[in-house]
Amino acid sequence: MSYQRADRVKVLIQQVASEILRELKDPRLGFVTITDVELSGDLKHAKIFVSILGNEEEHKSTMEGLSSATGFVRSELGKRIRLRHTPEIVFKFDSSIERGIRIAQILGQVTKEEKNIE
Repeated sequence: MSYQRADRVKVLIQQVASEILRELKDPRLGFVTITDVELSGDLKHAKIFVSILGNEEEHKSTMEGLSSATGFVRSELGKRIRLRHTPEIVFKFDSSIERGIRIAQILGQVTKEEKNIE
């Protein structure tokens, strides 16, 4: 399978899954953003990485909501994307955005302290 096709399918899954998550009416789901999708070489398994805005309790309840909606999201993907096999999906929490924000804050503090020293 060509890498171009896998990349196109990955981007398509990310877009369609984002639309599906916006349509879900589960009260446990908070502010969820799909940050990345990893596909297996045979396109039968997909890891969907999500970033969640909120505290630890909101993260936990949102991940529970996503895991309970996995079957629905997969069936909707199958209806909206024409593939021979709809991939099995797994939602994974992605904390890279939070880490990036924290690093930016630390760098801002260091820069501010350096200006005060000079």
